[in-house]
Amino acid sequence: MKRFSFSSFMLIAGMAFIYLPMLILVIYSFNASRLVTVWGGWSMHWYFGLLDNAQLMNAVGRSLEIACYTAIAATALGTLAALVLTRIPRFRGRTLFGGMVTAPLVMPEVITGLSLLLLFVAMGQLIGWPAERGLMTIWIAHTTFCTAYVAIVVSARLRELDLSIEEAAMDLGARPWKVFFLITIPMIAPSLAAGAMMSFALSLDDLVLASFVSGPGSTTLPMEIFSAVRLGVKPEINAVASLILLVVSLFTFCAWYFSRRAEEHRKRAIQQAMEETVKGA
Repeated sequence: MKRFSFSSFMLIAGMAFIYLPMLILVIYSFNASRLVTVWGGWSMHWYFGLLDNAQLMNAVGRSLEIACYTAIAATALGTLAALVLTRIPRFRGRTLFGGMVTAPLVMPEVITGLSLLLLFVAMGQLIGWPAERGLMTIWIAHTTFCTAYVAIVVSARLRELDLSIEEAAMDLGARPWKVFFLITIPMIAPSLAAGAMMSFALSLDDLVLASFVSGPGSTTLPMEIFSAVRLGVKPEINAVASLILLVVSLFTFCAWYFSRRAEEHRKRAIQQAMEETVKGA
């Protein structure tokens, strides 16, 4: 009989510490009582009540919109930065560029938010843009923050690639941009999906940066929840948090499933190509 080791206990305890509060949150989102800590039976009342809470739903829409735009922009910029760091081994200022790309990882968000706030105010006074802080400034701040994470994830994948495949394609006459889109991108697709999901989650979760660079009418969901929690947790917050958990979980599962299928397809294609090469020889 296999003994129950200490490492197994710590693993189970750690997983319970992370996911048990989320399970309790979901359960209490079906609480019929207006008092969050008092169970009053099962009810879907607070989910239907979200439709009447225009302020909270508008904040959810803003956060999802900003998170989608951030995931797209951060993935594109992070991929370009990763390509520069991995495919150009030597150029003037490489160390400085690498440090600037990874600086947001270790920089406190308070410092980053304050710096961006001062930048936007100075730009508004000098060139008249941005005229006011809103969704655009939040998107720029989140993209700046999330690009570093994408660059790290994609760089790790690019360093593992076999360059001989790309070199063979260029030897056969393929242009660099065609090699990048038809060979490199499919091979790093799982890392791109991981970076996009990470950027989406970080943007959806951010409170500090958005508090600095937001303006009137651009309140995000974390800001709305933080301001509401200070007056007491409302049942509607449990309901919207449960819906976000559901959406993020489904999105993560779909991304993992399609990434796994793409990786299996790539491995089968490589194995088939190798078998054809052996038969032809």
